Amino acid sequence: MRAAVAVGAGAPLSLQDLEVPEPGPGEVLVKVTACGVCFTDLNLLRGHYPFARFPVVPGHEITGVVTAVGPGVGFPEVGAAVGGQFLYDSCGHCDYCVRGDQILCPRKVITGIVADGGYAPYVLMKAGFVTPLPAGLDPVAAAPLMCAGLTAFNGLRQGGLRAGSRVAVVGAGGVGALAVRYAVAMGARVAVIGRSRRGEDAAKALGAELFVAAQESDPAKALKEWDGGADLVLNASPSTEAATATLGGLAPDGTLMLCGYGPEPLVLPTQPMILNRLRVGASPSGSPHDLRDTLAFSASHDILPDVTPIGLGEAPAVLEAMDAGTARGRSVIVF
Repeated sequence: MRAAVAVGAGAPLSLQDLEVPEPGPGEVLVKVTACGVCFTDLNLLRGHYPFARFPVVPGHEITGVVTAVGPGVGFPEVGAAVGGQFLYDSCGHCDYCVRGDQILCPRKVITGIVADGGYAPYVLMKAGFVTPLPAGLDPVAAAPLMCAGLTAFNGLRQGGLRAGSRVAVVGAGGVGALAVRYAVAMGARVAVIGRSRRGEDAAKALGAELFVAAQESDPAKALKEWDGGADLVLNASPSTEAATATLGGLAPDGTLMLCGYGPEPLVLPTQPMILNRLRVGASPSGSPHDLRDTLAFSASHDILPDVTPIGLGEAPAVLEAMDAGTARGRSVIVF
């Protein structure tokens, strides 16, 4: 099979011919329908993950069909339409695993960084970590839900969103755009904070009632003027500074939830945080049950991202455009 391989930090993707793998005990072989191109894949090539295993096939926003199962696998069955996510495997016996929080397992294995991912026509998955696709869900458009959608949906839940909450989303790219749509569908009022007004029309078309251009006005001040501040700020941008700029715009008892971040440290204004009982949290993707909830909610509310289908050979150019900041939209490799 022809696959795209990350051969090392700082090196471009390499298109190579690999053997189609065979499933071992507890594994399934999935014929990949589509795999989203995620910012995490770019960070892998940038060398941001010291635990990465090279060479490795990137990609963790996977949809496909089970074509073979290994010994001991009773679920899923051959022919099932499934999705694969960021979390490839976990130890299965720590406190986090046994309570269903496998994403917090200290020995978790990450798809496309430690284990081979979906930039290939076939991929091995652990049977306990594949998720059935709801009937009727377009597998190409649904591919980014395995990471961008899961991150947005679970971040909102972890942040304590309730119907009527005022939710501000920082950055309305892949994760942010889905966060806006999920928050609106959950009954929240939504604001979007972008760098410029370029994304204002798109944000309001998604359901945002307020748009703040950080280049023109102070995001914290604008949020405070929004009926007293945001109950939840979800940072979907790759910038810690963009997140901290909103802290003064939280309402009392508000939460800043980090789903994106940059290399700079998080600096907190301790006195106003204590006086207003503010919280800062972070959400790393999610566990298998979180992905099931994400897909069910997406299917029932018809929430799918706008995607641009590409061939495997176009993936290196898309990642280069992402690195240069010139990429637009969400690209999905289709096999």
